[in-house]
Amino acid sequence: MDAIQTLIASTGIVHFTLGQVVMMLVGVGLLYLAIARGFEPLLLLPIGFGAILTNIPLAGMGEPGGILYLFYDVGIASGLFPLLIFLGVGAMTDFSALIANPRMLFLGAAAQFGIFATLFGAIALNWVPGLSFTLKEASAIAIIGGADGPTAIFLASRLAPDLLGAIAVAAYSYMALVPLIQPPIMRALTTQDERKIQMTQLRVVSKREKIVFPLLLLLLTILLLPTAAPLIGMFCLGNLMKECGVVDRLSKTAQNELINIVTIFLGLAVGSRLSADKFLTTQTLGILLLGMVAFAIGTAAGVLMAKVMNKVSAQPINPLIGSAGVSAVPMAARVSNKLGLEADPHNFLLMHAMGPNVAGVIGSAVAAGILLALVG
Repeated sequence: MDAIQTLIASTGIVHFTLGQVVMMLVGVGLLYLAIARGFEPLLLLPIGFGAILTNIPLAGMGEPGGILYLFYDVGIASGLFPLLIFLGVGAMTDFSALIANPRMLFLGAAAQFGIFATLFGAIALNWVPGLSFTLKEASAIAIIGGADGPTAIFLASRLAPDLLGAIAVAAYSYMALVPLIQPPIMRALTTQDERKIQMTQLRVVSKREKIVFPLLLLLLTILLLPTAAPLIGMFCLGNLMKECGVVDRLSKTAQNELINIVTIFLGLAVGSRLSADKFLTTQTLGILLLGMVAFAIGTAAGVLMAKVMNKVSAQPINPLIGSAGVSAVPMAARVSNKLGLEADPHNFLLMHAMGPNVAGVIGSAVAAGILLALVG
């Protein structure tokens, strides 16, 4: 009889809590979005599966000594995984559109307005009963507006590790929902005639310019904002490996094997933070709400900046490309192109939108550096 009771007591059935069941369902929901809807599957799938694993009673996968805890401790608490992701992203990035039209940096910068607007919004939520965010936590939440998952994880691991799970899920969820969130904002802020604006063809960028650009970007970071150097530095290294043409093996490894392996571990490590005791709080709801607000403000700011630039520019600028100033590469650029084609079947904006899109990656890393410098 005692043996039977011991056996029953060792099963998961009698140890499940309601919170664990809810978080497992959240994990299943993330798997559904990844598999059935195709929303950021490379990250939502391991995050969702990690959420299921970390909430298994008695398994202890997310507790000290567990495999998910080790992934988190080695890769995220140290900041290693986001930096390796930036290395791979840099190796996959083509700066030609930005180099050919440097004005697009203004659109990437404008889209980061959502980050700083949300910072004050997070602080204001302290007036709401049940919600309380410190300045560091508010800063980590605000970076969601940059729509850059690795940057959000990097900053959250530095400023608010207890909120990392909710911040990461919000950042990647809104990145995945770019095709649903951005178009209504873009249509509301532009006219049909503005959406039909055709931009002049970009000039051809030389190999020398492509090699010099990451070096110049790193130099400016060193001189002006060294706190952003970890992210910008790895990003520039990856891009230089791609453009110099002498380390193709390293470039291809960074673009494929390395970033794929790190993505698996990163997703599982983030999923380990989705345990019921850490995620099912009123703070999580506040984070999800603020993340949506930040993303919407960033999109709107980019579009409005493009409208202003179009008024004073000798060459036409389609305001739709301003929304690509958020860092969701290349999805945001594709959305800009899609809406341009809806207005005019001959209006191809993809290459033009890639300028502010890669500028947004730089902008979100710079914003993270500024926040680290101010409150870190």
